[in-house]
Order: sequence, then C-alpha cells, then structure tokens
Amino acid sequence: MFKRIAKFLFKCTLFFIVTSICWVILYKWVAVPYTPLMGIRAAQAEGSYETKHDWVSIDEISPQLQLAVVCAEDQKFTNHNGFDYKAIKKAYVGNQNGKSIKGGSTISQQTAKNVFLWPKRSWLRKGMEVWFTFLIETLWSKERILEVYLNSIEMGNGVYGAEAASQHWFNKPAKHLSRHEAAAIAAILPNPRKYKASPRSVYVEGRKQWILWQMGNFGALSLRKERKND
Repeated sequence: MFKRIAKFLFKCTLFFIVTSICWVILYKWVAVPYTPLMGIRAAQAEGSYETKHDWVSIDEISPQLQLAVVCAEDQKFTNHNGFDYKAIKKAYVGNQNGKSIKGGSTISQQTAKNVFLWPKRSWLRKGMEVWFTFLIETLWSKERILEVYLNSIEMGNGVYGAEAASQHWFNKPAKHLSRHEAAAIAAILPNPRKYKASPRSVYVEGRKQWILWQMGNFGALSLRKERKND
C-alpha cells in the first residue's frame, strides 16, 4: 500500500515538474493571453465587468514606465536571482511582530504569481511561487521577465498590463507615456483597484513624487545585455 502511494506521488510530482517547465518555456516566446487573476476578478465581479488587456512587446512600452516600476517595486531586480533575501527577512520579522503583512516579493516573484498561480496567500502557493520564480529566472532573460510583468499585472479595476493602463488612465499608447505619467501608474501598484493614477489622491501624488526621486537616483535601466541568455 505504501509503495503504491509513494509511486502515485512520484508520478504526480514528475508530471507537475515536466508540465511546469514546458509551460514556462512556452511563455518564454508566446504572449500570455490570460492570467488566473483575470479569471478570479471576473468571477468575483458583480454585474457587468470588462477585462482590459492588450499585449505589446517591451519595445512598445515606455522606458520611463519600465524604470518607474523597477524603482517602485524592486530596485534590485537587475542583480538578484529572483529573491531579495533581506526584504523577505524584514517582511517575516515585521509579520511576526504583528505589523501589517508585507510580502517582500520581487518583480520575478510577482510575475510567477500573476502568470502561473493565484493571489490568495498560503504555504502551498508560496512554495509553488518559489518554484516558478526559479524557473523563469533560469529560463527567461530579465528583459522577458519585465516584459511579461508589465503586460500581466493589475493596473486598475479590470485593467491589466501597460498598454491597457496607459489607454485607461491617459488615453495614449504605453510607448508614449511621459516620466510623470509612468510614475503615476507605478504609484498605484500596491492597490490598483483602490488607487487612481488620474486624478490622483494626495497619497498617490506623494508616492508618485517619491518614485520620480528614485528614478533620478537609479539612473538608466539596462536589460539588453540579458538577451545573451535567450
């Protein structure tokens, strides 16, 4: 009996590993058409609900927005292997002390969660998030990770990705976003269903100004060298 259970679990684990690797390899080249979060939000919506999502290549996304989200969400993105261990430790200590829950998630972890998993916190999801983060960091370039991230994250109520967000908030293509517009969109990412990039609340405007300051300190964002890993 034990051997049968062990054999079944081994087959299930092997199937998951092979399937997940193939899935990640597919999305290395293919645009992500839909994410689990999009489906969850649509199922939870009351009344009419529209999902706005238009995939564009990273070359069609303003470099200002690319820089803004890195400065807002993960300033070590170009250097880490998918995990910011200091941020994770800080978040863990803060949560243990009863402070508001913070994830310490990198852009790579957020990409893994948004594209392959579901938003609800659990040890199972976090474990799978680690696995998918490892896979995309191994099989994708940093440029591809940022491209998928910018095309998949929630940027408003029913608004997903840079192109849809740019059209929704500023009535223009993502490639034409200004520095201030890019910072405004990045400023709402902690809670894009609550905050608005335009018109902005005092809180969002303050966060936008902080992001602009970080962008000035960060300098140019260079990801092109990552192409050699493709």
